[in-house]
Amino acid sequence: MARDNFAACMAEIFAHEGGYVEHPNDPGGATNMGITIGTLHEWRGVPVTRDDVRSLTRREAETIYRARYWNPVRGDDLRAGVDLVAFDPAVNSGVRRGVQWLQRAVGVAADGKMGPVTLKAAAAATPVDTIKRACAARMGFLRGLRTWDTFGRGWSRRVARVEAVAIRMALEASTLPARPTLIAEKADAGAKARRDGTSAGGVAVGGGAGTTLADMPDWSILVVIAVVALAVINLLGRRQHEQERAAAFQAVAEEARA
Repeated sequence: MARDNFAACMAEIFAHEGGYVEHPNDPGGATNMGITIGTLHEWRGVPVTRDDVRSLTRREAETIYRARYWNPVRGDDLRAGVDLVAFDPAVNSGVRRGVQWLQRAVGVAADGKMGPVTLKAAAAATPVDTIKRACAARMGFLRGLRTWDTFGRGWSRRVARVEAVAIRMALEASTLPARPTLIAEKADAGAKARRDGTSAGGVAVGGGAGTTLADMPDWSILVVIAVVALAVINLLGRRQHEQERAAAFQAVAEEARA
């Protein structure tokens, strides 16, 4: 198991969370290194201010992350890489969801509780497959959020990067060379992006399925237009994510040990 992987996973968390922010559309409010003002208040057990959030130290942030997210997802008991794809979504979307996406990836009941059944299934599953499935489940959830239009691009890039880094971690922990797999995943993601782009163009042009709009009542025309628009948006969104996956796999391949 990956008892020494917390620091490497934390490096990825800090890279995504950044420094102090207070976005008007973020319900968490004032946030520093991913720690919200509400989380800091709960952790310290006393009221805190924006200045307290701004002056949060990296050491205290790491302590909070270990206690509130890493330990609940049993990061020390998961394989390298699999720990990251449970830990990062726990930070971003809550521990329960992070565990559920991992559970779906390994084929056990998604009750959101990291127990012996989930740990056993995760240990038995192929890490790379588990990582890819968990990230796909996470993206499916994120795309349905009402704040997707505001934060979706950043979330998509984050999940793509986490997936690529987690696969690198898993392969390096097994002593297998990571670069060949990462480059192969990049090629696969690029091919998927091209297919989704082609499909989006085909739907937009042929959405009438051989029936002209002039032959249809007005309400049907509106329905067809709406359905076609949604299909195109979905395909273009998928293409964007596959492009970001390809870019992430390329970048992480360049970072991997030779």
